[in-house]
Amino acid sequence: MILKYLKLPQPQKLPPIPINPLFIVYLVIIGLLCFSYTTHAQVASTDTKVIDEILAKVDNYIVLKSELENTYRDQLAAQQVNSGGVTKCRVLESLVISKMMLAKAEIDSVLVSDDEVNGESQRRMQYLLGQMGGSEEELEKLYGKSLGQIQEELQDQIKEQLVIQKMQREITTDIEVTPAEVKKFFNRLPQDSLPYYSAEASVAQIVKRPIISKAQKEVTRKQLLDIRERILNGESFEELAKKYSEDPGSAPKGGNLGFTDRGTMVPEFEAAAMKLKPGELSQPIESQFGFHLIELIERRGNRFNSKHILLRPVSSASDIQQAERFLDSLRTLIIKDSISFEKAAKENSDDSYTAASGGFFIGSDGSNRVPTEELDPVVFFTVDTMKVDSISKPIDYRMDDGTQAVRILYYKGSTRPHQANLKDDYQKIYNAALNEKKARILSDWFDKAKKQVFIDVDKEYDYCSIMY
Repeated sequence: MILKYLKLPQPQKLPPIPINPLFIVYLVIIGLLCFSYTTHAQVASTDTKVIDEILAKVDNYIVLKSELENTYRDQLAAQQVNSGGVTKCRVLESLVISKMMLAKAEIDSVLVSDDEVNGESQRRMQYLLGQMGGSEEELEKLYGKSLGQIQEELQDQIKEQLVIQKMQREITTDIEVTPAEVKKFFNRLPQDSLPYYSAEASVAQIVKRPIISKAQKEVTRKQLLDIRERILNGESFEELAKKYSEDPGSAPKGGNLGFTDRGTMVPEFEAAAMKLKPGELSQPIESQFGFHLIELIERRGNRFNSKHILLRPVSSASDIQQAERFLDSLRTLIIKDSISFEKAAKENSDDSYTAASGGFFIGSDGSNRVPTEELDPVVFFTVDTMKVDSISKPIDYRMDDGTQAVRILYYKGSTRPHQANLKDDYQKIYNAALNEKKARILSDWFDKAKKQVFIDVDKEYDYCSIMY
């Protein structure tokens, strides 16, 4: 983390606490991005009852006491900053700044699309359900709210976060640091504060999903048609869903998906479901997840309640061999220097997360060297047998969604445990220097922006000197 490089001022109760601009940026940027992955901390925080009151107003936006208490508790639980770094004053300041960015975004007409919000909402709902083993009942029990209510609240929060992130990008766009600035930044760091890194490896991958043949898809479609016929002949949809559906979230509940808003499901599913009458069965519908058999239960305006049975087409041996041949040919081109591994990954890899970085796995500090203990065990044991700067033959791979795929791995090299230095850790130090520069830009923006919006903070927190 960037903050390992920096000595932040220790918090004081009185007099007013000085606010480090980089700490603000850390809370606003990193804290918000961590939102979707601090699920349990956030849910647990709802167990404590807080009598709500407004602590701060920023134009039309407010900060509630419950928001402060819950965010403070979450950041302590997540240990997002070094020991002693989290105080209520600093958290309140970060919340006020977040609201200020929203207010300024409104003034400057910085908007995000409904598609962006819906897409991120779906991703986070899937993450939440995954944490609950796919059980909607467990998730509802933990939150004390219906799935629809959880998703509605998520969408409001996500929209705010996306707007804030967009504002941050607009403010800090095109900011870079030169090698001279990186060196100057590093030389300013106290030697006794330099981090000690464990062994790290630089590994990249190119993933290829087999193209499932029409014949394999037809096999799956016919299986679903057979199930449809059994339901029409009187067999229970729910029992058949429990037995055959490959959707781990809904299968145990007989395929029931509950009420969902328009724009929540993938377009093919939603279009088919909205054409059905209550109690009517669809024909097999293909989406990115496989083939669905859908039954509409009820429709209420733009919301609908449905159930489905999902079957995923299975790649044939021929499909997999075709993917292997593709990667083998690509590997040959890379070895012959006809194309770089990074370019080949960006243009051909079916794993969007690593493709964007030229195939490289990215560490938490933004560099393409990952602590060996954080590497997937399969990747670790594979590269452990490889020579530096070598590329593996195609290897069978199971993607996060369960899809069978093939990949090749590139082992660029590794480092032994060591104290941070410019030679081995230039990318990490570059990122730290860049973020410090962005912090200064954002700090200047805050000083100007706070004069353009109305800000009022409860007198109880005067000692924090919010925005002064």
